Amino acid sequence: MRKILAWLGSSFCAMGVVTAIAGSVQTNHLVFLSTQLRPIEEAQKMRNLVLTDFPREVDYITEQPQQLPVSVKTEQQIPTHEIDLIGALHGELQSLVALDALAPLDDLTKQMSGRGIPNALLTLGKLGTVHQLYIPWMQASYIMAANKQALSYLPSGAEIDNLSYDQLARWAGSIQQNTGKRLLGFPAGPRGLMHRFFEGFLYPSFTGGVIVPFRSQAAQAMWGQFASLWKNVNQNSTSYDFMDQPLISGDVWIGFDHVARILDALRQKPDEFVAFPAPSGPKGRGYMPVLVGLAVPRDAPDIAGATALIDYLSQPQTQVATARSVGFFPVVRMALPPDTEPGLRMAAAAIEKMQTAQDALPALTPIGLGQRDREFDKVFMDTFQLVVLRGQHPRAVLDREAEVLTRLMTESGASCWQPDPPSAGPCQVQ
Repeated sequence: MRKILAWLGSSFCAMGVVTAIAGSVQTNHLVFLSTQLRPIEEAQKMRNLVLTDFPREVDYITEQPQQLPVSVKTEQQIPTHEIDLIGALHGELQSLVALDALAPLDDLTKQMSGRGIPNALLTLGKLGTVHQLYIPWMQASYIMAANKQALSYLPSGAEIDNLSYDQLARWAGSIQQNTGKRLLGFPAGPRGLMHRFFEGFLYPSFTGGVIVPFRSQAAQAMWGQFASLWKNVNQNSTSYDFMDQPLISGDVWIGFDHVARILDALRQKPDEFVAFPAPSGPKGRGYMPVLVGLAVPRDAPDIAGATALIDYLSQPQTQVATARSVGFFPVVRMALPPDTEPGLRMAAAAIEKMQTAQDALPALTPIGLGQRDREFDKVFMDTFQLVVLRGQHPRAVLDREAEVLTRLMTESGASCWQPDPPSAGPCQVQ
């Protein structure tokens, strides 16, 4: 029964998107289906600010990431194809390769060679094939921000742009000792992105991987250290979905979040905050690059219109408009204009410092899990709740959750992704 209900739920969601798309096709608009910029305010900025100068009418339709393969497969099974362009994360687009759903964009890549998109990003856009299956569109990551009041409590010798997790813990502890308040905050609320902190930052920094070393001795020690650090974290963190408002209100002085969810604090009070890279651990400075690509379905009704839209979204002025509007940064080679607001400059500088750090250790978002991404995230959040919030011993929790993770990877068939070493079959916990 559960499987039937889940199938029906997926089908109705896909039908809802198809219905919305059908209305767009009747008006001869280009249909742009995106898993990114889904919140109403971000979607409206895309429609009213970023897309406004494109010469064609574009219907920007948002989709939950786990529903993207369902919608694309549904599209393949109906006689009239309606989606012109897809915007999604690298890992989400990877799941469409098995469906043979994407058109090669090799010619477009040659035409856009002067834009200066880094070769490393273009290589990712081939999705393991010989063809360019998506064009990088925009990028972001997660950063930290601190109220300048917190800087006087930095540990001796600590550099804000080169912190370790040990120094972060001592910094938060010093603030609590001197103010009586727990002023370090994380987005651990119901809609927060705390799982990305574990998957892209903490695990790589302490273990050098994510899945393979999930239950390792290094992971056990890491969870123990993080549980100790949590004693200096604001108790309201389990209700924070976005860190901008807690920072603005002063409920926290130091916060970690996706740059788009922390940017308002930097924009509203640029003189009161500093932005800086995430800390490093024994294995390096783990960070999660968020790369969003643009792909054209193989059977898109207006491939010429779709490629024109990709060209438009990749132009420097549009890339700047995207950064200013929604907090995702350019993939093309360019400097932000001199009149760029200070908050946006701070965020961009923090990301650049993190990416170019000598100990930088990029960790990609999950790849190949399809509709089971949430189950993957749940493993890390369950571990966090059991070890950190409930005080259970890390070893027992890791052993139990490793079984769940191993079963998930085996059933999904997902291979390892960076920074775990490549695997011939499903990625496995050691």
